Amino acid sequence: MLIDCRMGSRKFSDFFLISLKGIAMGAADAVPGVSGGTIAFISGIYEELVNTISGLNPSLLKTFRKQGFLAFWKQSNAAFLLALLSGILISFVTFMRLAKYLIENHPVLIWSFFFGLILASIFYVGKQIQKWRLSTIISLLTGSLLAYYITTLPSLGSNDNMYFLFFAGALAICAMILPGISGSFILVILGAYKTLSDALHDFNLKKIVLFAGGAAIGILSFSHLLKWLFKHYENTTLALMTGFIIGSLNKIWPWKETLSVYEKATGATIPFKDLSQMGTLSVYQQQIQDFENYRTVVEKSINPWYFESINPGTDPQTWQSLALILVGILTIYAMEKFAKKKTSHATTSEFQ
Repeated sequence: MLIDCRMGSRKFSDFFLISLKGIAMGAADAVPGVSGGTIAFISGIYEELVNTISGLNPSLLKTFRKQGFLAFWKQSNAAFLLALLSGILISFVTFMRLAKYLIENHPVLIWSFFFGLILASIFYVGKQIQKWRLSTIISLLTGSLLAYYITTLPSLGSNDNMYFLFFAGALAICAMILPGISGSFILVILGAYKTLSDALHDFNLKKIVLFAGGAAIGILSFSHLLKWLFKHYENTTLALMTGFIIGSLNKIWPWKETLSVYEKATGATIPFKDLSQMGTLSVYQQQIQDFENYRTVVEKSINPWYFESINPGTDPQTWQSLALILVGILTIYAMEKFAKKKTSHATTSEFQ
């Protein structure tokens, strides 16, 4: 599957489109529970992304010394990386604020849209599997169970140690490049999500650099493993990724019951029922207009009717949510069709 997808003659419009795909990836990665790797896969740039990153090695310095900057630029596929990363960074920094607002004030609706996105992604990634064997079925089940288990892990309290961000960056970036596994959710589990969002908001350069350094080391190492897996175990790897996406649905299910929360003032984890008569933290936070002092530690997915019963006076927004799930599904369908059209056009142009 992973072939050399680099195109030698791209136009400005092509790089602009790559930047737009980067913006979509960054927006997805800013939301705990949604993977930018899924967006990359569906938008048709996943192969080139993994291939390009795994190609960043010391041999590029040799090319630079012997053949000059232009040869180095072409061999590293730097134009592609620059276009994509600029879109990701711009979107991640700006959308993190918007995502924070939407998750705090309209959680059911925003999660419904993303649930539709991920639901449609299962079909798209799964249909790439060419041969179904016992090994692919086992990989699918393993990926599903592993991703589901990750979504049930309790979140840690906020970790303010700036050097911890280096480790968090290395681990989260591996998740970000995997379809189905959310890098932002890994940051939430590690207790580093708020530390990073605060660093971006306050432009704390030292913390940002430490996170970026860890991310760079993580992605350079992990991309080689991904490339090897696709080369030797393509169908098994795709099945595992499909399983990751299936398991991740639990995290982004719109209706939740909060079981325990982390209290920032005391640093303690307490049962949510001891704090509020409501059943969901987001509903309670909207009532008191305080989104900073409590964080969900353990929660579980519930149906919208039960959500309404444990949160008296709260509209579960069932029909609006179903509409947004459909919008999410149609968004993936449109992205897939557009990616196919561009790939078909590019292939035809190469033979003209």
